[in-house]
Amino acid sequence: MMKLHHFAAYAALSLLALVPSLSHAAGSTITVTDVIGRKVEVKAPVERVILGEGRQIYFVAALDTDAPFKRVVGWRDDFEKADLDGYKDYLAKYPHIAKLPRFGGSKEGTFDIEQAISLAPDVMIMNVEAKTATDDSKLIEKLAKVGIPVVFVDFRDKPFENTDPSMRLIGKLFGKEARAEEFIAFRNEQIDLVTKRLAGANPPKPVVMMERAAGYSDDCCMSFGNENFGKMVEIAGGINMANKIIPGTFGVVNPEQIIAANPDQVIVTGSNWELYVPGGAWVGVGAGADGAEARRRLAALMKRPAFTGVKAVKTNQVHAIWHQFYNSPYQFVAIQAMAKWLHPDLFKDLDPHRTMRTLHERFLPVAYKPGYWVSLSDKE
Repeated sequence: MMKLHHFAAYAALSLLALVPSLSHAAGSTITVTDVIGRKVEVKAPVERVILGEGRQIYFVAALDTDAPFKRVVGWRDDFEKADLDGYKDYLAKYPHIAKLPRFGGSKEGTFDIEQAISLAPDVMIMNVEAKTATDDSKLIEKLAKVGIPVVFVDFRDKPFENTDPSMRLIGKLFGKEARAEEFIAFRNEQIDLVTKRLAGANPPKPVVMMERAAGYSDDCCMSFGNENFGKMVEIAGGINMANKIIPGTFGVVNPEQIIAANPDQVIVTGSNWELYVPGGAWVGVGAGADGAEARRRLAALMKRPAFTGVKAVKTNQVHAIWHQFYNSPYQFVAIQAMAKWLHPDLFKDLDPHRTMRTLHERFLPVAYKPGYWVSLSDKE
């Protein structure tokens, strides 16, 4: 699947030569440094972009808010599958995205290089977790031979190290540096609302079991180590139960470890995964999600043996939150939601719904629809 045939490469080069309007005669070549330290030459501002993951539209939309797909000539096929509710919102406003060329994943070996070359992109944006697969397939070298640079961003493996640099990188590629800095400032201000208050109050820290993609499969239980949602728990004033169990960003804890830790709070991630796992036990939180149905599913998940007797379940301190906070620059909203769960008295005046609404109004092209998190203790 990853083979680059001589004929296809020749055809792609011919295509690039025949379409000078796509090669940025007016643009200037700049050198950018991506999040893994690679120096990459790109003609900027870029006009034609392939997204190595469809959910990269989360950060593209924050910069190209007025026309988020104006540069996108192709994208991976994950957005609809991983975030069906969010995809439908964008599809309703931009129906042409249904016809955008789609790719399989480089990690799965289904990325079509010949198709990518035929689209004559100025740059391809890849997530850092795809680096091993791109190295194995020599994807970067193959694309370089036909003048297509690749840059890596990261909102997933080490988001609290790489989100700001990733946004600055895309801002530079898009010619939207000021917009990127505006977003970064907003993000950091919203995180500071939590961290500064916690630093002043220094409250006791509850133990939190953070379950990744609960109900996606029958297995129990995927979780997070010292990054991503695991670090969000720490920033929000909690103790991540799995921090000392999982050495990296992602891993697994077993039911006995959960029972022994007896967490004060349980937070699971979820999304509308009907296209991935039809009729699954996952909690479908996200844009406009049905809160009552999400709570029903969340309560059902707490009947698994790992959770039935723990403190969090007995005291109803059980929550579900949108999984895609883990792979977007919007993590600050999740931090605020978790801070209210972990320290309700300290953060009575903090309104993560208002923060999410402001994010949409200032930076995103689609309207805010509540539904991104629920708690078993919710009254409505």
